[in-house]
Amino acid sequence: MESVKSNPQAPAKPSVSKASKSNKPKEKISRTWPLHLMLLPAAIVTLIFAYVPMGGLVMAFQDFKPYEGVWNSPFVGLEHFRFMFEYPDSKQVIINTLVIAGLKIVFGLLVPFTFAILLNEIRLILFKRVVQTLVYLPHFISWVILGAILTDMLGSEGIVNNSLRALGMDPIFWLGDGNWFRFTVVVSDIWQNFGFNTIVFLAALAGVNPSLYEAAEVDGANRWKQTLHITMPAMIPITVVVATLSIGNILNAGFDQIFNLYNPLVYEKGDIIDTFVYRTAILNGQFSFGTAVGMFKSVVGLVLIVISYRLAARFAGYRIF
Repeated sequence: MESVKSNPQAPAKPSVSKASKSNKPKEKISRTWPLHLMLLPAAIVTLIFAYVPMGGLVMAFQDFKPYEGVWNSPFVGLEHFRFMFEYPDSKQVIINTLVIAGLKIVFGLLVPFTFAILLNEIRLILFKRVVQTLVYLPHFISWVILGAILTDMLGSEGIVNNSLRALGMDPIFWLGDGNWFRFTVVVSDIWQNFGFNTIVFLAALAGVNPSLYEAAEVDGANRWKQTLHITMPAMIPITVVVATLSIGNILNAGFDQIFNLYNPLVYEKGDIIDTFVYRTAILNGQFSFGTAVGMFKSVVGLVLIVISYRLAARFAGYRIF
């Protein structure tokens, strides 16, 4: 300690007064209060429509009767959850949800990944921008409109089946056969969203140093080897992030799409948790059972989201804060 004190070159610690420390939060708020004010309407809307309705989850533990209300309906504990796991349709609905959502996640990664690589190889900038815009546009079309278009195109007298007849093939019951319905749902979802997901991968490719391609070309690497050893490795981190974060959506198979395309003929293979809850709770009036199924989905989804963020942080260094 004495040697440090006697050393004239030892740097002195800057003294920070308590007043200056206490003023920092006030100064920060004074600079950022317009941003907080801009967020206030969104926070109020989220509170009203996302958090306040969560009080209705108590119906999952009640034999809810609308004329008795939430406060007077009898409490039944976990009875609806037991019935959910014993009810045969519930098990099939969960399987349908996992299959459809899993196929959407897998092919929803492979298709934009491949398309981004192909689009990145195009050297004509104008053509590249036009193609990127055209495949991006379907993302903004509502499933109400797309559902009507697909129903007309895939009907028995639609353009697709008429084309199959012209080629000498038998028509396909696209929206009436369970297996073909799953195929239609997955393909149409990929068609709508792969343009948007391609932008994520193109953004990753934009950060690749062009000198890496130049050095590889000097070493005699052709376009395929450059893609294999430079382009694809550059896309792996964002692919890991997107894939792990998609785990949290494994129980979200797309209510809007399924609701606008399905019918009683495909309930066995096409009914998912969201549409099942809609029919049981809203149409059939089984509010407590529908709430229990929806709560089960939300809890499992929350757990999967936490796991996916942990995986993304561990394998890709992705953190939200």
